[in-house]
Formats: sequence, C-alpha cells, structure tokens
Amino acid sequence: MLLNPVITKLAGKRVVLASASPRRQDILSNVGLRFEVVPSWFKETLDKSQFSAPYEYAVETAKQKALEVARRMHVKHLKTPDVVIGADTIVTLEGAILEKPFDKQDAYNMLSRLSGKEHSVFTGVVIVHCRSKEENHLETDIIDFHEETKVKFADLSEDLLWEYIDSGEPMDKAGGYGIQSLGGMLVESVHGDFLNVVGFPLNHFCRKLTEIYYPPPKQAIHRVKHDSIPYVESFENLSDVEKDCTSTSKTCEAKKALQEGVCKAGGSGSAGLQNGIEERSVHCAQQLSKITQLLDGFKASQTLFAASKLKVFDKLKDKGALKAMEIADKINASVHGTERLLDACVALGLLEKTHQVYSNTELANTYLVSDAAFSIHEYITYSNEHLWSHFTHLDSAVVEGRGQHRTAVKKACDNINGCEVKERFMRAMHCMLKITARDIVTAFDLSKYSSACDLGGCTGALAHELVWTYPEMKVNVFDLPDVIKHTSQFQPESFDSSRVTFSPGNFMEDTLPKADLYVLSRVLHDLPEGKLNHLLKKVSEACCPGRSALLVAEIVLDEDKKESRGLLQSLSMSEGKQRSGTEYKKLLENHGFNSVQIKSTGNLLDAILAVKR
Repeated sequence: MLLNPVITKLAGKRVVLASASPRRQDILSNVGLRFEVVPSWFKETLDKSQFSAPYEYAVETAKQKALEVARRMHVKHLKTPDVVIGADTIVTLEGAILEKPFDKQDAYNMLSRLSGKEHSVFTGVVIVHCRSKEENHLETDIIDFHEETKVKFADLSEDLLWEYIDSGEPMDKAGGYGIQSLGGMLVESVHGDFLNVVGFPLNHFCRKLTEIYYPPPKQAIHRVKHDSIPYVESFENLSDVEKDCTSTSKTCEAKKALQEGVCKAGGSGSAGLQNGIEERSVHCAQQLSKITQLLDGFKASQTLFAASKLKVFDKLKDKGALKAMEIADKINASVHGTERLLDACVALGLLEKTHQVYSNTELANTYLVSDAAFSIHEYITYSNEHLWSHFTHLDSAVVEGRGQHRTAVKKACDNINGCEVKERFMRAMHCMLKITARDIVTAFDLSKYSSACDLGGCTGALAHELVWTYPEMKVNVFDLPDVIKHTSQFQPESFDSSRVTFSPGNFMEDTLPKADLYVLSRVLHDLPEGKLNHLLKKVSEACCPGRSALLVAEIVLDEDKKESRGLLQSLSMSEGKQRSGTEYKKLLENHGFNSVQIKSTGNLLDAILAVKR
C-alpha cells in the first residue's frame, strides 16, 4: 500500500534509481515506489574547491550520477527511462567534506574529529524527467534539492572507537559511520530528517513531487535538444559522447512532461504524415533493439569470461594503466585480439580507455580483480566452466522437462579431478555469499538469537558475517563431510573457532543440531516438493515456539513474476523452483511458521525470517 498518495503519480512510469545503495532502495520501496536499479558509472571526482557550499557539491554529484544513467540507458540500451532519481550523501564538519575512509587509521582520524561535536549531513537529490524525441534526441528536465540534518556525536572512548572500526562498517560510509546500523551507538542526538542521514530525505522528496504535480502558476521552461546519437558500437568510449550532452535545469513543467509522455505526431497533411512515419520508425528501432540486446547477450558474457580467464583485470590492477600491446605481452596473446577484447570491455563499462591507454573501472577493481575483498572472479570462472553448459541445449531441457546438471557435472568430472570441481563450486559460492551476506544478516534484527545453525552453510561465509554483526551469537555450520573437510582454506585470519564451528552431517537424514536460529541459504529453490516439505518439517519440529526462527536467503520473485534473474535461473531445470514472496509465505505457514517477514535486500539474494509464535 502506498503511504504517500503523490507517489501514485509515478505509477506506470519507468522509474530508475541511479544508486546501488541498499538503504536508498529500502526507503523508496517501503513507500510503495516501483523502480529499477541502475547504478551510475559516474566517477565522483568533482573538484570540491569549485563549490561555494558543501551541499552544492552533493547536488552536482547527484545530478551527474542521474544524467549518466539517463544517457547510458538512452544511448546504449535504447531504453529511455521516464524518471531517473539520483542522490549523493556527504558528511561535513566545520565546512570540510568527509569522504569514505580509505583505511582503519583514516577512519579513526575521521571519527575522532566527530567525537563530541555536531556535524551536518547533506543529501543532494536530483529528479530527471526524460523524453525521447524525434531522431532519437534525448530531452531532460532537472529538478534538484538538498536536505541538511544536524547530528551530534557523544564523546567516544578509544575502546568504543576501535570496536566500531574493527567491525568493518565505517569503511564504505561517508564520514565513517552508518547511523542505521552499529554507528547508531555513536550518536547522541539528531536534529532534522533521520532518513536523510541514512541516505535519502523521503519527506522532502515527497514534498518535491507535490510541487511537480500540483505546482504554483507555470513558469517558463527552456528545453535543449541533444544532438542525434548513433548506436554505441560506433564509439570507442561512450563517455566521450556523453560529455557533449547538456540538459535543462529546474522546472515546474516536469508535471506536464510526465503526463504527456513521448511527443505525439501532430499536424495535418504531408507534414503530419511525415512526423508520424518518423516517430513510428524510431519506435520500431527501439523495439528491435530489445531483441538485438538478447541476441548479443551471450557475446557480452563470453567477453567477461575471457577477460577474467586471461586475468586482464588483475594485470591492470597491478600496473594501473597499460596500452593494448603491453597487456597482450602480459597475457601472452595477439595484439589485435587483445585490443578487440579490451575495446569490448570498454563498451561494456568494465574498462576505461583514454588516449589508447586502458585502465580498470571502479566496478572492475571492486568485483573483477581476483584478490579484491568482494571479488566474484571465482563465480565468473565457475559460470564459464560449469553453469554455461547447463544452457547449451536449453531446447532439449525444455522438451524433456529436466536439466542437464548431472550431464554437465559428469563431463566436468571426466576432464577435471572430482575434488577440484567441488572446490571450484565452493569458491564460487563463497565469493557470492561474501558480497550478499551483510545485507542478509542485517535485513532483520537477529540480536535476540544467541545460537544459529547454518544448514548447508558450505564455507561459513554467512556464519562469519553473523558473528561479526551479532557479538553474542555463536554459529554452527552443518554440511556434508566432503564439504566440511575443504572449509579450512576459506576461513578469515580473524577466525574464532569458539564462535564459528563446523559439524559434518546430512540435514536431510541426520538429527539437526539445536539452535535458536536456523539458516537455509540457496537451498529451498533447489529441492523437489517431497524433499522440501521433509526438510521444512524437520526444521519446524526443531524450532521452539516463541524462541526459535528460520532465516531463508533466496531470490524472491515479484508477485507478477517478471524479475528476470530468478526466472532465468529457473531454466537450469533443477528439481525445485523459484517462488514469489506470497508463495514462500504460504509454504512456511504450512509448516507452522505463523509470522513470516520478507525483505528485498537489493542484493543477489533476498531475506525471509519465519518465526513460530
């Protein structure tokens, strides 16, 4: 149900949030706004000295983020959004902008400065209204605003400071703290919009929408047409094109623009007919582009696979920036083949190219370099070498109604040692859980549970995140003996064996270890009906009413079942199936869990908490 009626004005529009922030996604989702998430590729390198006030920097950064997404979707995806929302949150102390800390010492210095003092949190928000005009022109209207909240820190002891820093939470937060999580314990008072500190000023946003749709007397608006932009494949670097684009600024006529939608062909006689033909031509081209994107999808995947297998991102991480000839030498490949691969990676947004020199994007350094903290390199490798084969004969799988998992695994085992296949699978699952575990374990407050049992917990990635987030909790990872014996290589340096333990067993056959909280991550979707009900019955019987719960991590389909990632995964034709939130709720209620909460994390997996009252 929508909490603010004005948001209904955006219903039916293609609304895009140009941010990967789970906090912003939660805030907007909770008031019923339906939107796509397209993280911006804009590099936050604006010169702060050029802005007379800190909030101007936040607003300009938000604007550039939103415009980059709008232009990329219009040019590269040929999928012009109706509305793009951009936001940027900064922390300021005595006029100085505090960035995200780059190491623990920097976090300490930052938080020490904030200790006992009042500081300001500014969020700049930009609402961009887009229209695709004749000859593929992009036209935009921009409305921006900012919100300031005053936050006062308590006097922080050295022990408290380092305890918080060692939690790891400050490292990806502006100002070095997250008020909605552990950072809340540092705060003495808040004056203003609390959600603004979390990352998005919801109240001001709704008021701004009211101004747009119920404005005062109309004001003049100046529109700027963009030059016609050809198909992205004709450019070496999309950003070179986007730099030439400009847009209009604040206006109350955004209401009219949204209500009218795309420009209608008008006039009479030959001129009107010509306009209608041109508009139809543009519409057909946009429709066809959806099909060509699907046709070319496998090429993009193989580009990523090849670049990862050849360790292109690792070489660029080590050396910073290299020419194609230098990279070819390091990966022992032909120069012309390497250059084509690199240019394709640039077009996909994985690399940057300046004056024939290539470098990693922030995206590549974060997720594609093999030794990065949140690298998914192992999952990419596993997808290439194992998952790809599940889809090579999809038509046969559809006809037969069963997947090719066993055949694919058998072929892999024929070529590779069976233990190595298992370890590759474990490495793939480990890196994927590392980047989604934090959002799973913080989706709900689990502090009341002192013990947990992660059924099929594999390497313990989720278990370590649980004990890191909840200091009083102990977790037992319960998995098959062949899995448990390979887990030692995945344990962090700070591994506390008194809080995370590993027990061999089969959760389908053996008695489940006692725990307050049971965890099933990526298990339920893979089980046929009989095994699924058998397992849930066992977990339900092991749970004490009022004291125990079940935490589930799965892809939760939207109610219309239009969420593509989960549906595409279901084509692997496993014995189980993907489910919507309603279906999971009904399933768990049938097994005695009469309080079921579902949380969309905005990450790879969603979270479900089921409690027996």
